[in-house]
Amino acid sequence: MSASHPEPRIHRLDPATVNQIAAGEVVERPASVVKELVENAVDAGATSILVDVTSDMKGITRIRIADDGYGMTPEEALLAFEPHATSKIREIGDLHVIRTLGFRGEALASIAAVAQVTLVTRARGEGAIAGRRVVVRGGEVLEDRETGAPEGTTVIVEDLFYNTPARRKFLKSRNTELAHLYGTVETIALAHSDIAFRLVQNGRERMATQRSAELRDAIVGLHGIDLARSLIPVAGRTPFMRIGGYVSRPAESRGSPFHISISINGRSVASRPIVGAIREGYGTLLPKDRYPVAFLDLDIDTSLVDVNVHPTKREVRLSREREILSAITDAVAEALGERDLSRDEAGGEPVQTAITPENPPLPETRGVASPEPAYAAGHRTLATSDRQLRQTELAVPREQNLLPAMEPIGQVAATYIVARGSDGTLYLVDQHAAHERVLYEQVVERRDAAVRSQELITPVILSLRAAESAIIREAIPLLAEEGFVVEEFGRDTYAVRAVPVVLGKLEDMAVVRETITELIGDGQKAAAGAKERITTIVACRGAVKAGALLTGEQMRRLIDQLAATKTPWTCPHGRPTVVALEKQKLDRMFQRT
Repeated sequence: MSASHPEPRIHRLDPATVNQIAAGEVVERPASVVKELVENAVDAGATSILVDVTSDMKGITRIRIADDGYGMTPEEALLAFEPHATSKIREIGDLHVIRTLGFRGEALASIAAVAQVTLVTRARGEGAIAGRRVVVRGGEVLEDRETGAPEGTTVIVEDLFYNTPARRKFLKSRNTELAHLYGTVETIALAHSDIAFRLVQNGRERMATQRSAELRDAIVGLHGIDLARSLIPVAGRTPFMRIGGYVSRPAESRGSPFHISISINGRSVASRPIVGAIREGYGTLLPKDRYPVAFLDLDIDTSLVDVNVHPTKREVRLSREREILSAITDAVAEALGERDLSRDEAGGEPVQTAITPENPPLPETRGVASPEPAYAAGHRTLATSDRQLRQTELAVPREQNLLPAMEPIGQVAATYIVARGSDGTLYLVDQHAAHERVLYEQVVERRDAAVRSQELITPVILSLRAAESAIIREAIPLLAEEGFVVEEFGRDTYAVRAVPVVLGKLEDMAVVRETITELIGDGQKAAAGAKERITTIVACRGAVKAGALLTGEQMRRLIDQLAATKTPWTCPHGRPTVVALEKQKLDRMFQRT
């Protein structure tokens, strides 16, 4: 083209490029493929869905989704691979009353643009003897013929990202991708307890639920009967919303919101505002950094829900959001308020009075009721704190002491140590953050040198969800570097045979579960990052707790240990350990200057 007529800068993309762009929005990893195809099966009226996954040491090689839904006619089977071909909507007005999980008509076309897809289907109730088999690779139809098939649809996806090697390069390890896939199936199964789900990997059943009208039955299949029995039912209703589901007692709290499952109109969604509303319903029953286990099913007027704000439809936008969140918080609070939580040992320590050597722990009458006498609980926490401090007693203190000299004089709310300096400065020390810093540095030193483990007389057995199992299987070498000896002990079950010495006497296995939750919640980044997170969690779980009574001698030992650390001013998370109020500032506060 001549210089006076330059080549147009705006042009139409070819269909293959368009499909690959669409695939990039919808298909991020194998779990994305499973999500789209399983949701299609749900929308097709399936009562039973099988997810069959094949993998080798490198990754996931084959995905097969089989359902007993409506199926498709031969014409529909071929049309289903066309972009924007869908059975979910017919006109723009349908977007405002969507009750199906999918509606854009991009799933099969997008997947087939970056993989080889085989579709075998036969329409239910059409009287057809034969089904249809269609094979598409990279958007090109390779096969379209009759075949024997049961009613329903089976989709097989192979060689994912064969023509987009850059995308395949960014996939994580096999176990990490399996964990994402398991998590995807689990969230959909929880949102549709009326469908029987079965997940098989390399011929071994990893997950199974029975078809039931009760959400609790799905929870039993996915999380075990012990957790399901301990859950508290939640119910609520407004003119435009129905709330149903279950929440855990405070004792079942977790360190991240990963165990909160939310569905809106049958669609599993991620929503920070709703997680916050659930958490707010617990009030002071949970510490700030803890989250409940929750399974919430919301049925909201479709005109108030916009599901078209994200390509994968994982996020939604809500109208009248403030009213919706308030109703959720009220429903959770009401459910908890109607239950006797006195046996909930992890629901938060009773509010304690400050103690000093001259003011020993007294029977406590305020706060959460305890199943044991308050004086016994006080002595138990003192013994626990003493054991934890002995574990971190430094044999040879460092010559450098970055903390100013201070003398402990008491406790506030059994959380903050009050100390005085020789120059009249008032110091407040966060006992948990301080001991966490001490423990963290010692764990790092032992990690980088030789880690010492303590063998358990009786191994502790962990029964995990499928997604957790995939992660811990990969994390076993990292856990071993921190002093945990973990071995497989059957399907999704592990035996913990040793733990780090710094943890002292093992009272529960929450540290291992929290490590797994942390890894899954963060999507398991680089190994070095995972190792650092494990170290941080070990330090947090082994440290003196906020709300634990300390004697004057214990306070002094903790401050001495903190003073001998390299970085005494913050905990591993960056929170301050010590706050100083100089005498001049106190004088100004009391208007003495």
